[in-house]
Order: sequence, then C-alpha cells, then structure tokens
Amino acid sequence: MPGTSPRRERVVLSERRGARPVRTRAEVTEQTPVGEHLVRGLVRAQLGLALRIGLAVVLIFVAVPVVGATVDGFATATLFGINLNWIVLALIPYPVLYLAGRLYIRLAEQAERDFIRLIDDEEHRR
Repeated sequence: MPGTSPRRERVVLSERRGARPVRTRAEVTEQTPVGEHLVRGLVRAQLGLALRIGLAVVLIFVAVPVVGATVDGFATATLFGINLNWIVLALIPYPVLYLAGRLYIRLAEQAERDFIRLIDDEEHRR
C-alpha cells in the first residue's frame, strides 16, 4: 500500500528500557569511576583557574623590570623624592596579589557552586 506510512513513535531517552538511572550524588559520595571523573573535572577546572591567574600575576611582575629596563625615563624618574621604580616595586605587588587572590576565590567558589548545582539537578530529574 503506497499511501500508508509506518506509524510514528515518540522516542524519549528517559523512558528507555534497561537504562540505568543517573545517581550523581551517590556516584560522588561512593567514589565510583563516574564520581571520580566528576570530582577530577572540578579539580581540573580549579587548577586551570589557578594557573591562569598565576600566569597573569607573573606577567604583571615581570613587566615591571622589563619596563624599567626599556623605558629610559622610568629608572631616573622620581615622585616625592623617591625613585619611581622603587615606588612601583613597593606598592604594586600587594594590591595585585590581593585582587588575584580575591578573584581566584570568587571563581573557584563559582566552579564549586556549578558542580553542586550539576549534582543536585541530576538528583531532582529522577
């Protein structure tokens, strides 16, 4: 019969037979391979964040002597009778380190909140 087409069937992944339900929170607490993979992903994200922020701080600190060596007036300039390069070396590192630390903590906590939200979302979907 050329006019009849096969009956359509709706396919929903969560209704598959034999599918194992996702138990994300249990996977993490029981330290199964899936849970270890999830935790390893969180640790990798935080490590990548730490390396990026650390690299940015190192580049800022390396830029100070490079600017001092390449810009002629920087080494001889004075501010309030003190050489400008000494003022930069004495005052810049502390706020930069403080802000880098605050930024890392904020972003690392955001990654942890996303991780917890991922686990909770999987639990509530069941």
